[in-house]
Amino acid sequence: MEIAVLGGGNGCYAAAADLSEQGHSVRLWRRDGSAFQTVMEKQALILKDAAGEREVKLAMAGTDLAPIIKDAALILIPLPAFAQESLAREMAPYLQDGQVIYLPPGTFGSYVMAKALQEAGCTANVAFAETGTLPYLARKHGPDTVAISGRATRLPTGVFPSELSEHAFSVLEQAFPAVERMQDALDGALMNAGPVIHPPLILMNAGPIEHFDYWDIHNEGTQPAIRRVHDALDAERIAIREALGYGAPHFPLADHYSKDGDEWMYGNAAHEKLVDSADWREDLELATHRYMREDIACGLAFLVSLATWANVPAPVARGLLAVASVVAGEDLAETGRTLQQLGLDRLSAPEMKRLLTRGLEHEVAL
Repeated sequence: MEIAVLGGGNGCYAAAADLSEQGHSVRLWRRDGSAFQTVMEKQALILKDAAGEREVKLAMAGTDLAPIIKDAALILIPLPAFAQESLAREMAPYLQDGQVIYLPPGTFGSYVMAKALQEAGCTANVAFAETGTLPYLARKHGPDTVAISGRATRLPTGVFPSELSEHAFSVLEQAFPAVERMQDALDGALMNAGPVIHPPLILMNAGPIEHFDYWDIHNEGTQPAIRRVHDALDAERIAIREALGYGAPHFPLADHYSKDGDEWMYGNAAHEKLVDSADWREDLELATHRYMREDIACGLAFLVSLATWANVPAPVARGLLAVASVVAGEDLAETGRTLQQLGLDRLSAPEMKRLLTRGLEHEVAL
């Protein structure tokens, strides 16, 4: 299958290398040509995992978006949520009917990107899909090298608009057999693990993060007190899901940490694999890191706004968002990704369902 991967981050390199090795024709785009020079010269990536280290050839690697996107059945965007709107505007002139755009994870980026495309005058009939996590536990080890310590075994995914689900899943499942079909894009967005796992880890570890040059929030930073906050925050996410009519499976975060629970998105014992890799012992700048700018400013702010809209108490989520706002130096409930910021807070539940099912062409006039 022809696949375009957009971005130069850890998940982007991992996807491009892994999908190429599976036999797909993969084109990789990155905006920063100087940082991408080694990959463009070789038209290849170095992949490291449990099977060893090897070079994986790409069908194309370049900085020109048009030939990367052209005729791609699947466009994979493993980029932070805050990059979605601007990238959608760049993509608008080149999209074609029938293409599927996959956001792992999405943070309701399906709606954000669809709206940006509409405003940019794009008329291509494309489907968006989003899931709860990156398909890979991965970190780059240089300008052309990516190490994969784990691959997702379950990818709960929703499609926007959901009336295009059958086509979208028929494409997605060729690349990612681990995809599990959810009702719609909001169902998929509420599987996003980042806004649950990362806010307690960075805020409750703020002292050591700022004191030490390198700190592993997933190893010594994951202590029983923090896990209790994780569980309470995740219970609020699940309560919101249930209030909106989304049933089990909810993929509780506790299964990520348990060796004996139900299989989570990366399978059993995934937390141990992540810690053993030592790739997450890193220098974090609290105010600017994607854990703050994506998982809190986009993901947690969105979760809190959904709780308000659905009339679900969410004291832990609200408290963490308030503390994060002080750390970041801005009111993330006002500046972050919320239903209010998206102009959707005035929709009734039936109107929201219609939007999720039928898309922007049938968007309720506000």
